[in-house]
Amino acid sequence: MESGRNTHIPFSEPPWARFLLSDTRPAVLWLVLRVWLGWGWLQAGMGKVGSPAWTGEQAGAAVAGFVARALERAGGDHPDVPGWYAWFLENVVLNNAAVFGHLVAYGEVLVGAALILGCLTGIAAFFGTFMNMAFLLAGTVSSNPIYFAVGTWLVLAWRNAGWYGLDRWVLPALGTPWEPGSLFQQRR
Repeated sequence: MESGRNTHIPFSEPPWARFLLSDTRPAVLWLVLRVWLGWGWLQAGMGKVGSPAWTGEQAGAAVAGFVARALERAGGDHPDVPGWYAWFLENVVLNNAAVFGHLVAYGEVLVGAALILGCLTGIAAFFGTFMNMAFLLAGTVSSNPIYFAVGTWLVLAWRNAGWYGLDRWVLPALGTPWEPGSLFQQRR
């Protein structure tokens, strides 16, 4: 190896990873997991949209209650909520509870709808796992670990997880940052 030069060494994917994450044959597996997860997110969000405590006249009340319970779990010898996250909840989320109420409610609906439709599946799954992580950091377990695990796999399988959905047409049209799709290619 020559000194002073960057060396590029590509690593090939193992066959099982190539099959699960970029082959269309297991797309039916991803369809089942994607719709199941999407339905969970959609139901959670629809229960919040229009609710007075989430997006209505007392918007933010539900978030304020959630934060108060999380802050109770931030103390003691073995806190469920890390100190830095408790600070974030107390100083950022609590001060903007109404905004976060709308973000959570509509975010859950959008993630759920996108997953069910198979539209921008990897991006939708990423934002779903982002919300799961926020809830987990606040000390709420519930279905969050399962949703996080399935969502993470959908993020990894972004190339084929929406094959039985809108991504079959959306992804080739949009492309990726490193390879523009048909909508962004120069026409001569």
